[in-house]
Amino acid sequence: MTTTPPAAAGGTGQAVAGQQSATVLVVEDEPAIATAIAQRLSAEGWRVEVARDGLSGVDAASRLQPDVVVLDVMLPGIDGLEVTRRIQADRPVPILMLTARDDETDMLVGLGVGADDYMTKPFSMRELVARVKALLRRVERATQVAVATPSEPPIVMGDVTIDRAQRRVHRSGEEVHLTPTEFELLVMLASSPKTVLTRERLLAEVWDWADASGTRTVDSHIKALRRKLGADLIRTVHGVGYAFEPPAG
Repeated sequence: MTTTPPAAAGGTGQAVAGQQSATVLVVEDEPAIATAIAQRLSAEGWRVEVARDGLSGVDAASRLQPDVVVLDVMLPGIDGLEVTRRIQADRPVPILMLTARDDETDMLVGLGVGADDYMTKPFSMRELVARVKALLRRVERATQVAVATPSEPPIVMGDVTIDRAQRRVHRSGEEVHLTPTEFELLVMLASSPKTVLTRERLLAEVWDWADASGTRTVDSHIKALRRKLGADLIRTVHGVGYAFEPPAG
């Protein structure tokens, strides 16, 4: 199912500048939810295609090369976690995961296999649009930064190397694979070592969210970073935020 944007987009507003031609793949097996999401996203001016099961979602992602994927966790065939693994192995793409369970373990697993963000059902369409716009802005910003500063020097602290130009991270000589969101969060923290950054500031600068409703998202991504890079690099300041602690050596 492909939804073509109407000539005059409806909804709460138009797509973010530079994003009008964006393609969004929705992988959702519940027809009513899939249709509602597709109609709402197409009203923002985006091209939207819907896949109704996991294997179809993987095939559609390979064929369409979408800018963002909205993906349900519970799918027939293969689940959303396996779909995420296969999509990311083929071509990194921002994935917004939808889950019916408000369980932090499930969220961490989703982030661990390559999802960039998650929402718990039921959710508002307005928030869904905001999350997709934020993902598209981050992709656009990352592309602009890579073009503007192709030779930007890496951040090197102890055994950690963060190559901003190539968007690659190594620790103790081993490459650590991060999602685009995890990478931007790490760069934000590492650019101001030992400085405590509030959850609200991280949310605004990394996620482009204007309010503090997603601070739990920040916490979950921090946990995912710690699991991949080690718990020693990021210090928690309870009630405030987080600080990057350069490793010794």
